[in-house]
Amino acid sequence: MERARNRRAVLPRQQVAPDVAGRLPPGQVVAKRWPILHHGEVPSFNPAAWDLRVGGLVRTPVRLTWDEFQLLPQFTIEGDLHCVTRWSLLANHWRGVPFRTLLARAEVLPEATYVVLRGEGNYTANLPLSAVQDPATMLAVANNGEVLSPEHGFPVRAVVPSRYAWKSVKWLRAIELLAEDRPGFWEEYGYHDNADPWREERFRDEPA
Repeated sequence: MERARNRRAVLPRQQVAPDVAGRLPPGQVVAKRWPILHHGEVPSFNPAAWDLRVGGLVRTPVRLTWDEFQLLPQFTIEGDLHCVTRWSLLANHWRGVPFRTLLARAEVLPEATYVVLRGEGNYTANLPLSAVQDPATMLAVANNGEVLSPEHGFPVRAVVPSRYAWKSVKWLRAIELLAEDRPGFWEEYGYHDNADPWREERFRDEPA
């Protein structure tokens, strides 16, 4: 799926405490450090040229510069990250802007039911609107008290704990609201549209 930049250190389910094992979806193991996985090269960041847009089926399209984005209220949430390659990074403390903040500013139209998240390099991932309306879904700028590294999505990445991590788009630049589902980058290659880790929705041709 994605290119790995470092070796994974993981703990199988049987080697972790029962309360931790209960947080692991089927087929996952605990990562002891955060693997670096992504498609393509790490993009450069120019704060003077960077912006974030919300468009599509919205009443008020939004465009935020980097300075404007930093002025939005930020919060910290706890959320696990489950990769389709079978590692899980647990108990992350993400700091950033809730997705619902931007959706409210854009005034999403009633006919919108899906979103496409677009990162640098035109990488995309599709999600049902309900997934980004979840209070745990955010536009993250920091993890466990440290600003995200470029390899992990600096300056802004999506964090969608309820879905496999390929939906948590790094280097996020745009959010498009749609009336119908539109496959993203990996979905075009056969990955599951919904990507619920608790149902092991890894690929479209695998049973739930």
